[in-house]
Amino acid sequence: MKFAYHIALFASLASTALGASQFFGLNYNPKRPDGSCPNVYQVQGDLKVLRPYTNRLRIYSVHDCNQGEPVLRAMENTDWKVELGLWVNKNDAVFEADKNELLRLTKYFNFAKQVSAVVVGSEAVYRKEQTAEQLAAKIRNVKQALANVGLASIPVTTSETWPTYYQTLIKEVDFVNMHGFPFWEGVSIDKANDKMFQHIYDLQAAAKGKKVVVGETGWPSAGDHYGAAQTGMHNAQSYLHQFVCRAARENIEYYYFNSFDQNWASTNNASNVEGNWGIVKNDYVTPKFAEPIYSCK
Repeated sequence: MKFAYHIALFASLASTALGASQFFGLNYNPKRPDGSCPNVYQVQGDLKVLRPYTNRLRIYSVHDCNQGEPVLRAMENTDWKVELGLWVNKNDAVFEADKNELLRLTKYFNFAKQVSAVVVGSEAVYRKEQTAEQLAAKIRNVKQALANVGLASIPVTTSETWPTYYQTLIKEVDFVNMHGFPFWEGVSIDKANDKMFQHIYDLQAAAKGKKVVVGETGWPSAGDHYGAAQTGMHNAQSYLHQFVCRAARENIEYYYFNSFDQNWASTNNASNVEGNWGIVKNDYVTPKFAEPIYSCK
């Protein structure tokens, strides 16, 4: 079984290393295909699969599965950069555990070299688990905690959907990290990128010069349709192609959702699309799309 995995991994790397399509960054959860927690060797394997596409990742929690440590360890002495997430929900003990783990990790890893940002929460206001004021206080708290250990230069932000990125949050973050999914607005594929970029432009106007980064966007390759938004390989690749090329033309940084298809992903939205957003299949090895995934010529 292990031998077969390495053969598949080698074949995957051989097919992507020679001119793989590049992304500014990718979202990444190192939990294994069955939802179990990762070790450093498994993360190193993931990085080998993903390196042809990018050298920037974002994770959502350093404490959940203690994933921060194997990710940082696997990235040591490489050119990888990571945005470290701190999970925020109704239970503030979850945030405190993530913050404490973040501070512990600062003692053992070179944050100035490896960490591109700290992301305090992901859609906590959108889910109505925090108010904007509560989340803003947590952002200030993390900034001060990093400053106390000599890491005030690390950018701190939060991730929210475009309509819930309130001025209270924009004021506190070092850059705006927005999520936008025209699929979940029920927008047809032919109108999806115009809709997405209008959200970007609206937030750029609200941010008044502060940089706006797309923290999540993508399109599912399988599962239930949502209004006029239809899943499928063709639509997933079409959205990706249009978004990535337009973002490059307009100098917009982004972390595409997602690295891998993940069967363990939540289906709490009464939808079966959640495991189908990756650019790599759910074996964490096989590319989902043939190269080139997109062409901006």
